[in-house]
Amino acid sequence: MLESLITSKTRLNLLVKFFISEANKGHLRGLAEEFNESTNSIRKELNQLTDAGYLFREANQNKVTYSANTTHPLFKTLKQLIHKYIGFDTIVENILAKLGDVGSIYLVGDIAQGINSNTIEVLITGEGVNEAYLLQLGTKIEKLLDRKVILHLNKESSFDKIIEIYKN
Repeated sequence: MLESLITSKTRLNLLVKFFISEANKGHLRGLAEEFNESTNSIRKELNQLTDAGYLFREANQNKVTYSANTTHPLFKTLKQLIHKYIGFDTIVENILAKLGDVGSIYLVGDIAQGINSNTIEVLITGEGVNEAYLLQLGTKIEKLLDRKVILHLNKESSFDKIIEIYKN
């Protein structure tokens, strides 16, 4: 869907990285390794996004770190667009429909770290959650989003990064 509007895979990966969570940061070499792309293509897109005001550039010693510009007038819109692209709204709607007393829903794994992955991992907490329905739900959401979905229930937080997408 968004790939037809943003034809640069590198730019789309950078937008996901920085707008999935405003806490995400990155530097040129790290992003090139993460996306398995050349530093030149990453540098070009970072410069364009920075020049347009979507990203901040901060120099620390001999390393330049990039992050989302949360004061940009389109920050919230871009964040919502990226969340919709990943499928957060679909995930939350389907989970809340028949799952039971859901306390919170968290995004974990690669996507939470800002890596535009084909696998979405979700942590669900709550009491009396319908586990049988949860097993069916992963397959249903996978078909809707065309991405692999892994649902974790009341698991200890052993994840590097979590993003809360729903709280009851």
